[in-house]
Amino acid sequence: QAELVESGGGSVQAGGSLGLSCTASGYTNAFDCMGWFRQAPDKEREGVAFIDSSGGSTDYVDSVKGRFTISQDNTKRTVYLQMNSLKPEDTAMYYCAADWGRCSAYLGRGAQSVNYRGQGTQVTVSS
Repeated sequence: QAELVESGGGSVQAGGSLGLSCTASGYTNAFDCMGWFRQAPDKEREGVAFIDSSGGSTDYVDSVKGRFTISQDNTKRTVYLQMNSLKPEDTAMYYCAADWGRCSAYLGRGAQSVNYRGQGTQVTVSS
């Protein structure tokens, strides 16, 4: 059984920065991808950023390219999301995610099919 635990998040004004981290435990060695999706009230999940667990290649949804950076530390089984130049439309619950297959498949609406997720952490950006 895999467990994903997020930390970070919080509230910030537009233009500010926040960082998220996610530590995996349990049977996580087989996951191909780890990353983040977000979900705002009354909206679908949106895959934001994913990283290939072995090769380290990254994928981002267009709306966060150039602003968000995903990285990982495999020795700590931890994935990070650095969010800069935050906008009010980035406000959502952010979930750590893990799954198999091609990472880019989980971007955008592809996040609906993510099988493993953490409990989530709130990010609120005020204008």
